[in-house]
Amino acid sequence: MTPSDEILDIVDENDEVIGQAPRGEATARGLRHRCVFIEARDAKGRIFVHRRTATKLVFPSHYDMFVGGVVGAGESYEEAALREAEEELGVSGLPRPEPLFRFLYAGGEHTWWSAVYQVRCELPVSPQVEEVAWHAFLDDAELDRRLGEWPWVPDGVEAYRRLRELRAA
Repeated sequence: MTPSDEILDIVDENDEVIGQAPRGEATARGLRHRCVFIEARDAKGRIFVHRRTATKLVFPSHYDMFVGGVVGAGESYEEAALREAEEELGVSGLPRPEPLFRFLYAGGEHTWWSAVYQVRCELPVSPQVEEVAWHAFLDDAELDRRLGEWPWVPDGVEAYRRLRELRAA
């Protein structure tokens, strides 16, 4: 099965399931589904940052300050957060990611309910080559400097902006 064939729950503006569709169809038709964003920090408190591969279905070759992805049909946000973090970081045995907040992302032809988490990853990472073209752990100041220089995934930038506002409050 390819990523485009993965079945997703399609949700309404209140995050209630109203149907299901293959991921490729959901993307092509702009159907609202669910995603998770996990801020992964190492033992020194640096953030895992990566560039997505050119073969990604959405936002190819863009940088992201979160690991994560779509929530499969029937999967909880919590299950997806742990699965996606371990898959993308290439580790097993991560602590359960801590939930922070949810928001409805709507940008252009894309819309999804987004659950944001944080996790400490003190294990050596070995990111999936199918998902990650480049990676590094950056401190907050370096990440902030790169925001204006690199092409970033817009949903990640929105989640990061909201996370910074939450932490500043």
